[in-house]
Amino acid sequence: MRKPFNRLQALMIKAMTEALFHNRQMAISADQVVENLQEHFSNIDGDKPDEIGMALYGLLLVLGGPFFLAASPETRKKRISRRLQKSGIDLLQDMARTKGVILAGYYGHWQHGDEAENFDNPIYADLNFELPAQRDRSGPGERHVRRETHRDLTSEVFIGHQAIPEETDVIVIGSGAGGAVAASAVADEGHEALIIEAGGHYPSARITHEEARMTARLFKDGALQTTSDRDIIVFQGRVVGGSTVINNGICLRMKHDGLVHPDAEDVYDSWARLGAPISEAELALSYDAVEQALEVSEIDRITGRNNGPHLIDGWNKYAAQSSNPMDHKAVTAWFRKNYGPKTDDSECVYCGYCNTGCPYGRKKAMPESFLAHATSDERDRPARILHRAEATEILWEEGANGKKIASAVEIILRGGGKRTIRARKGVVVAAGALASSNLLRESGILQSGSNISLNIACPVVALMPEGMDMKVWNEDQMATYVDRGDFLIESHFQPPMSMATLVPGWFEDHYERMKNYNRLVSAGVLFPADRLGYMDNGKLKLKIGEKELALLRRALATMTKVHFLNGAVEVYPALLRGQTLTSDMTHEQIDAFYETAIIEPDDVVLSSSHPHGGNGINIDPEKGVVDLNQRVHNTTNCYVTDASVMPSCIRVNAQLTTMAMAHRAMAGKRRFG
Repeated sequence: MRKPFNRLQALMIKAMTEALFHNRQMAISADQVVENLQEHFSNIDGDKPDEIGMALYGLLLVLGGPFFLAASPETRKKRISRRLQKSGIDLLQDMARTKGVILAGYYGHWQHGDEAENFDNPIYADLNFELPAQRDRSGPGERHVRRETHRDLTSEVFIGHQAIPEETDVIVIGSGAGGAVAASAVADEGHEALIIEAGGHYPSARITHEEARMTARLFKDGALQTTSDRDIIVFQGRVVGGSTVINNGICLRMKHDGLVHPDAEDVYDSWARLGAPISEAELALSYDAVEQALEVSEIDRITGRNNGPHLIDGWNKYAAQSSNPMDHKAVTAWFRKNYGPKTDDSECVYCGYCNTGCPYGRKKAMPESFLAHATSDERDRPARILHRAEATEILWEEGANGKKIASAVEIILRGGGKRTIRARKGVVVAAGALASSNLLRESGILQSGSNISLNIACPVVALMPEGMDMKVWNEDQMATYVDRGDFLIESHFQPPMSMATLVPGWFEDHYERMKNYNRLVSAGVLFPADRLGYMDNGKLKLKIGEKELALLRRALATMTKVHFLNGAVEVYPALLRGQTLTSDMTHEQIDAFYETAIIEPDDVVLSSSHPHGGNGINIDPEKGVVDLNQRVHNTTNCYVTDASVMPSCIRVNAQLTTMAMAHRAMAGKRRFG
């Protein structure tokens, strides 16, 4: 195994681990944490391991160099608390986030082997956590946990790096929500399509419950991708199927009676004002088609029986005492997801591991749906997938009318080789909001990469009373939501490694919170950052301002009150310092707490799984990148079909809208003749 951290960096990891767990009984040794992180980061492609290594050098310098390494764990703990936990300096706050890496190395411990060989995993035993195959599913209505791999893509649909064609009809760049739907439409019209995907192929048969390995293999930068100032973590899939493989399958429309707040922003009107008059009726037809293909339906109550009702019941108590009409009109609902059809071999078995891929073949992500359709051997010219290959530039020819013609795509293979593949008919760009923007800029579309939006999430974890073992890890990760109009609240929970990075707190506080793993419930607030970002040297620059921070404070205060109204005794918002709120606090005290606790983005842990924009639709070529048909302005045959075409923030989960927009642009339109 390649070890990404040298001896000094490894010593720093060990010293940090001993300090963070000082005076607490560790289930594994600090040396084992070092080994876990060596292995974890050896699985991450790109520069992220080197970045973490440099961060460890920075920590060593800030904390005292050799003195820190030689000091006792208690002395190290005091120094970390003073320099990192309590610091208001941006650089030191950024360094403090490295704590999450140490926690992942501890709570992500996996004993080499399969699931059964981890039934006695010491970390899981310490938390009273059970892997899915251990769980008692004998009660009425329970679903037995078993693998169903019959929907996995077969090896025949993939092209090896030694058999790359010199040309094809249409090149589709990206295999996620937008790329897969577009490729399916292109194949339906009889064109030969080649789908290029930077990530590898991980069918359900290869997916395990080893969180660290799956996170490293399935996420861009091992789930450590951030905005350029490191204020916001940006989660994106880097795998065949894209983020649909590692998301929660949530399917929400931008506008839907009974499922979206009636007084929320009308996104269609907003887009029209910006110069992108997308027909609501036309997009509704595409929503219908995608939902039918994915057999989208509301999830069953048993899959989220504790954490789901906790949010809705708490919200109903909160709204009942509120005088704000927005609260009274808020929508509470169970999520609709692409888990269909409702048969024994495809129904969700609520293992709680959605975000590291479904090992049971139950989620109807892109590999199990649109990619399978596009590559089906039942058609004369099935699409094929070239994975572990990254598109770096689109090459152009000049057309008779002065417009560019996409003629080829340059790619770089995982091993470093380069190829140029000619496109006889055209190119579809669907690599995701950030990657598509970078690709188009590298290809000479210089207006690409601006006005990027995020739906930003912030978790709020709560402790329920003694004797209330919720065990919400034995459920669907995300079950219910509240649409308040200006922000959303979504129930969610994670397996041990991921949950440890969400639970705030330092030293013994964090340790004790995790020891109460079975009594924890959690939800996250989701708020918009509209058109605040842009790509700069390949990185997303996005800084939220006081408007967004004010909304965040109000949303977090609301969620805190909801937790307490439904019985929580303590609440742990995702603040860098790890403060605790208690149930004896008044609503006014809770509001005042957040006003002083969150002054700038560095004070709180923020993330986003929904980047969109960067290649916005606009009638005017001076104001947007693509036209109403999602064709790149001043080109004849280059289309964009991912979330980057959205002109502004859509406020809700972007998965379904991305698919519908791709369907609207490509299905039955004969864009390539």
